[in-house]
This record gives sequence, C-alpha cells and structure tokens, in this order.
Amino acid sequence: TVICEICCQSRPYSGMVGSGCAHVFCVDCYRSYVAQRMLQAGHAPRSIAAALLDDQLVLRLLEGSPKLRGQFQKALVTNFVTCNRRLAFCPGADCECVVRLLDDAVRACRVTCRCGKTFCFACAQDWHEPISCSMLRRWQQKNAGESMSTQWFMANTKECPKCHATIEKNGGCNHMKCRNATCNHEFCWVCMDDWQPHGKEWYNCNRFDEERAERVRRQQALSRNYLSRYLHYYDLYMNHLKSLEFEARLQETVHSKMDEMQYHGLSWIEVKFLRDAVAVLCNCRRVLMYTYVFAYYLKPSNQQKIFEDNQRNLQLATEDLSEVLEREMQLEDVAQLKRLVQDKFRFCETRSAALLDHVYEGYRMSCWDFEFHEGLKLNLA
Repeated sequence: TVICEICCQSRPYSGMVGSGCAHVFCVDCYRSYVAQRMLQAGHAPRSIAAALLDDQLVLRLLEGSPKLRGQFQKALVTNFVTCNRRLAFCPGADCECVVRLLDDAVRACRVTCRCGKTFCFACAQDWHEPISCSMLRRWQQKNAGESMSTQWFMANTKECPKCHATIEKNGGCNHMKCRNATCNHEFCWVCMDDWQPHGKEWYNCNRFDEERAERVRRQQALSRNYLSRYLHYYDLYMNHLKSLEFEARLQETVHSKMDEMQYHGLSWIEVKFLRDAVAVLCNCRRVLMYTYVFAYYLKPSNQQKIFEDNQRNLQLATEDLSEVLEREMQLEDVAQLKRLVQDKFRFCETRSAALLDHVYEGYRMSCWDFEFHEGLKLNLA
C-alpha cells in the first residue's frame, strides 16, 4: 500500500495516479481536484491536461461525472481549434461547426458554414468587404462610444478653449470651469477667453477678441464637421443594416410566392430566380453598408469621386430591385415577372462588381488614404 500525500489515507498502489514524476496520489483525490478546478473555472482549465495529467487520464477520472466529462471534451476541441491557424468556429447562433481553410494563407476571406452563416475567417465577424478587419474594429469601437444623442451636443455645447473637451452650460453664470481633471481651465462662456482678464465686470462680459474668437470658432467648427460627417455615414450604415433585417421578412414572402408558383405547375428551376434575386439584394445591401464605413474614413481624392459615383449607382440599383420585389410580386404573368426581376438583379450584380473591382484596384495601387478621427470627449460643467 501507499500513503496518499493529500488525504493521508493508505491506498493500494493500483489506486494511485501519477503525472509522470515521482509524486503519486489516490484516484479519489485526483478526481476531486479535477472536478473542483473545472467548477471553479466554469470550464476545463488547460493546465489540467497540459501540465499535470494527459487527456485520456482526465477523461477516465471524470467517467462518473458526464457533465464535467462533456465540458472537458468540449474544452479539448476548443483548444485544438484556437491553436490551429487554419481552423475557426462558426459564429452563427447555436452552431458548433468548425470551418477549415484549404490553403495555408490565413487571411481575411469569405467563408460560408453549412448552417448558412457567411463570415470573415480572420475576425469571425459578418463578411465585411470592401473594408479591412482593422477598419471594421475601429468603426465598431467608435459606434460603441458615440450615439445619436451627439446631435443634441452639437446644438447645446461648446468646447473648452484649452483641451477641447465638450462642455454643457447648465446654469446662467458665464463663468465656466472645465472639469477635465488634467485641465481645470476657467473661461468665459460668451467670449471663450480666459476668465481672469475680465477684471471687475466678471459677470457681465463685454470683451471681444476677433482673432481669438475666430480661432475658437474654427476649432469648434472642425469638431462639429467631424461629428456631422460621422452621423451622416452612421445613418446610412444603419439604414442598410435595418433593411437587411427587413429582407428576412421579404424572404418569407418570396418563398411563399415560389410555393404558390410551383403549386400551379412551375418547376423549381423556373421559380428559382426569385430566391436568387433576394440573395443578390441582401449581398448588395451588405456591400453598401460597409462602403459607408470605407467612405467615412476615406480622404478626398479623384479616386474618391469615382468611388462615390459607383456607390451611388449601386445604391440606386439596389433600391430599384428592392422595390420590384416588394411591389411587383403579384404580377400574374410569370414570364414578365421573371424578365423584370432578372434584369434588375443582374444590373445590381454588375454595379456591385464594378464598385468592388475599383476598391480592390485602389488597394493594389495604393490609391486610398484614410484618416481616423478620435471621438469627441464629453465634459459636463
């Protein structure tokens, strides 16, 4: 027999477990240790398998606990996938599938899971061409920090003349103090000049420095222009995002129409054009949605004007197709409906391809210059 150094009980040697070194402990203590670690962590700690016990031994120790055993097996799969550059979990809701790249060039590429979810392999976000993963992250971070309430701040706030933090006037007094901990600048709300030089008439400002006032106005106008620009593109981005949600209902309508047409004797091939049209519509909306992110960060240039023309053409074609699918679905003449819908969605495909080809050509030729703006800081005084 052997004394277990944890519980100090005498055990037969066959009931002891070792991890490859000279130390051995009883099966019950090891099982309790593994179960406790998993319960504390909420998952299987990697150190269990990596540093102490091999996977098969841990699985044997957990045979009496199906739930913990399942958690450990799931953790093994997760560790394997996350450590393999060519594998990625599908981010689709309730999907546990793993996607594998067929080549070694790990990059931002479009992949589609068997569940139907299409996403970017590199960042696991929804497929976001024509913007890069890093640009998408910047946009998402900005959206998390900004909101539509910033429109109110544009009309009801000014900026600290020293640190440019945004300040709201919440009282009648014109004596303002910036509450930015690193600033604490005191100034006059009327003329935006330092407060101390106002002399005896501190609460009745009649000072005006044209040069300084113009400088302050320029700085404030610049910040408001940045904000107006952001709100413009954010609104366009959200409009297409919401339209994509509405297209889900349109898909149900289209499927009902396809079933009705097949009931009246048409084959699946003959009605498939409706499904194809909805797929093209959704893809065009998704492309447009991300082109507004691209346009927000893009610096002015001749190529930018061409890009905006392509963007406008795709926008018009997409809305035209959407209107046809929503308003012309009741046409009794199937041949006329098919001809109309196919003409519209093929034109959308052409415009989308033209826009994307131009963007990718610009990437290859280094034609695009981007400017990343920091969000406004809010400082209520």
